[in-house]
Amino acid sequence: MSASNSSDRNLNFKNIHMGSLIKQRLSECEIDERRICNFLKCSEQELADMYNQQSLDSETLLKWCKLLSYDFFRIYSQHLIFYSPPSKVGQDQSEKPSSLPTFRKNIYTQEVIDFILEQIFSGEMTKSQVIEHYRIPRTTLYKWIDKNKK
Repeated sequence: MSASNSSDRNLNFKNIHMGSLIKQRLSECEIDERRICNFLKCSEQELADMYNQQSLDSETLLKWCKLLSYDFFRIYSQHLIFYSPPSKVGQDQSEKPSSLPTFRKNIYTQEVIDFILEQIFSGEMTKSQVIEHYRIPRTTLYKWIDKNKK
């Protein structure tokens, strides 16, 4: 996701409508509709229906990611960062190891950083509230502030 694209900053990470986001990206890429239908193995009507769907199954979304060279799954990751409930203090999550791959807890894209800094610069949240609410390390937040002073 491009930090320079103003539409990224206006994206509503709380209420995601994947069909319209795909349509938006598609208009930027200018790919022929027949090519899309062949790639997705769908009809033109099924394609049109996808644009109206709020969510798509993961296999279809993965195909869109490949076709449009854009990680739509990252939008859901941003949603989790912003809106997942905070973990319970003192809860040891290492008690139950998983055989699934492990990833960094948070992925701080420029969109996330911009959103969080806007919360501080606009006065909506204090630095302490941001640290507590989004579980961001204090030193990380202060580095962002230093790099992004207006």
